[in-house]
Amino acid sequence: MELRPRLRVAGLTRYYGSRPALEGVTFMLEDGGFLVVLGPNGAGKTTLLKTLARLIRPSAGCIELDGEDWLAAPADRQREIGILSHASYLYDGLTALENLRFFGTLYGLRDPDARAREALATVGLEAATDRRVGHLSRGQAQRVAIARAVLHGPSLLLLDEPYAGLDPHAAERLSETLGVLHAEGRTIILTTHDLARAPAAATRYLVLVEGRACSEGRLPSGDLESLYGRAVAAAGG
Repeated sequence: MELRPRLRVAGLTRYYGSRPALEGVTFMLEDGGFLVVLGPNGAGKTTLLKTLARLIRPSAGCIELDGEDWLAAPADRQREIGILSHASYLYDGLTALENLRFFGTLYGLRDPDARAREALATVGLEAATDRRVGHLSRGQAQRVAIARAVLHGPSLLLLDEPYAGLDPHAAERLSETLGVLHAEGRTIILTTHDLARAPAAATRYLVLVEGRACSEGRLPSGDLESLYGRAVAAAGG
């Protein structure tokens, strides 16, 4: 049975001056799918996520979300996505709960305290509820940042290099968290330059090199390291 597409991207291009950061990127992601975007540093991964999040506008191309023009969709649909970027947007002097309660208030949630506690439970951090974020480990703080991203109940998550700076144990815990979020039915797009940390829950892959989509497909469809190596070699990367 063919899965319903959640996201369609066609010919996505973004220039910074005369330099293309993205050039004709095209892919599809099914509803409830988990896309891992691979590529070396500077490949255009962050630009892709910023464009999908409507934080920047593309120079050309189109994005459809649920069959509608996402770039022209009303601003209130922004609540359908959750974003994790290189900046956590968390306040070190506040506890994990206080941070999430603050963002819940900004989102206008009916019961921000209850929703904050639920989000912390989702990422397995109930024990860190009353600890200041500045006193948490890098991995724990990253999971609080993911709790912030899912706080308002988005169905599409955009995660930019969430494994950056994590030790192996923290990375494993993060992968478990992502598996839980995916199992709840969320559609996820995650970027990483580290093949070894491509989450096991991923259903599709996309390889970017110098802003171009060099290879994409469904997982598992072979050895990911070999697929990646062939794509980069073919692109001259």
